[in-house]
Amino acid sequence: MTDLEPDVLPDILDLEVGNVANGGFCVARHEGRVIFVRHALPGERVRARVTERAKTFLRADAVEIIEASPDRVAPPCPFAGPGRCGGCDWQHASLPAQRALKAAVVEEQLKRLAGIDRTVTVEEVPYPVDSEVAPPPGLGWRTRVQFTVSGGAVGLRRHRSHDIEPIDECLIAHPGVELMGIERKRWPGASGVEGIVSATAGDRLVVLRGRDRRKIKVPRLDVPVRLVRGKPEPGASLPYVREEVSGRLYQVSGSGFWQVHPGAAQLLADAVVDALEPKPGDIALDLYCGVGLFAGVLADRVGQDGLVVGVESDGQAVRDARFNLRELPNVSIERGPVEEVVADLEFGRASAGSRAQNKRGGGHHRGERVRRADLVVLDPPRTGAGRDVVEHITRLAGRKIAYVSCDPATLARDLAYFAERGWTLETLRAFDAFPMTHHVECLATLVHG
Repeated sequence: MTDLEPDVLPDILDLEVGNVANGGFCVARHEGRVIFVRHALPGERVRARVTERAKTFLRADAVEIIEASPDRVAPPCPFAGPGRCGGCDWQHASLPAQRALKAAVVEEQLKRLAGIDRTVTVEEVPYPVDSEVAPPPGLGWRTRVQFTVSGGAVGLRRHRSHDIEPIDECLIAHPGVELMGIERKRWPGASGVEGIVSATAGDRLVVLRGRDRRKIKVPRLDVPVRLVRGKPEPGASLPYVREEVSGRLYQVSGSGFWQVHPGAAQLLADAVVDALEPKPGDIALDLYCGVGLFAGVLADRVGQDGLVVGVESDGQAVRDARFNLRELPNVSIERGPVEEVVADLEFGRASAGSRAQNKRGGGHHRGERVRRADLVVLDPPRTGAGRDVVEHITRLAGRKIAYVSCDPATLARDLAYFAERGWTLETLRAFDAFPMTHHVECLATLVHG
């Protein structure tokens, strides 16, 4: 093989499609060259158009299905397909097949990157039973949708492209987002429009982006919403939506992070508690705590003699978390990069009202100083925690670690780092929190020894 060979391959290739790969692709080969194919399924014969050429691989879209998989279905969305909207990867697969594909990806990443053989089942995330209108299975779940605007028209980006696919409806958007009518309006002066709805409280919010927020013209929307124009001033309290989990309301300001599937936050909160098995008096550490979801449910379990320390770098999320958990005397929220805060974190344990104390002066301290947490939960961004954070966690963690991840590759990489320090994978659960896409939410529970 030479580096020039991808350039002389034809633009249209007949391919036998092999196994699924991470990222919404399947793997095929042509004359020894690896080709990552979208819009195909394992076992199919397809005619594919090459969309990208690299030295060691190609990317392609299946534009004609010669022999179809029995798992293939007609995509429900008219904007899905080769060269169209890049938001959904698996609309052409049945829901059971989508979950099997995601399970195969998680298994492969665990084996390849962490040396872990594990059979994985991807669990359905039920739509809340008290929802007024339940959409068709796999659709209507996304409570936060970021639209791109070009020339005032709304659309979604095409796969691996800055080009925009104009749309008038997104089928995976929550009905509350669609009620706003964002896609059916024009937004002169805006570069982006994010529609946000609370699946539990019904709050609605639109966040606008543009170079000059004064030039953004807001159309009349179909339902009342709160508006955020442009980037807020530092320290400003943003309009927010409220979300309810385990009987507690959580304020989430602006574009702050929250699980986008209506059933995911409660499901993950319950799963983390089940995994960690917190006891009264435990010290728990919640890393990348966001607005305080896991800190809140853990605080209820460890009780007044316990302590929960949340760590978050985003200033607005910290303000939200402190507001959300303001009545809990056994919770402390520390602001700063996780790798810096955990490096010098100390805990106060001995009485109700204890707080975390770190060398940089955050929080209060009463009682005996200790440098170990009984339990740790972390929910890092897609890039994962990384080696340095893993080292700090293994220094602090005592009994169990719960790792929430939306990326199987970085999860598997970090599990390998934990294994180097004597922590082993006890259980792993996977959840289909993002139907029609390749994304999957995982919860790994680790124990020492």
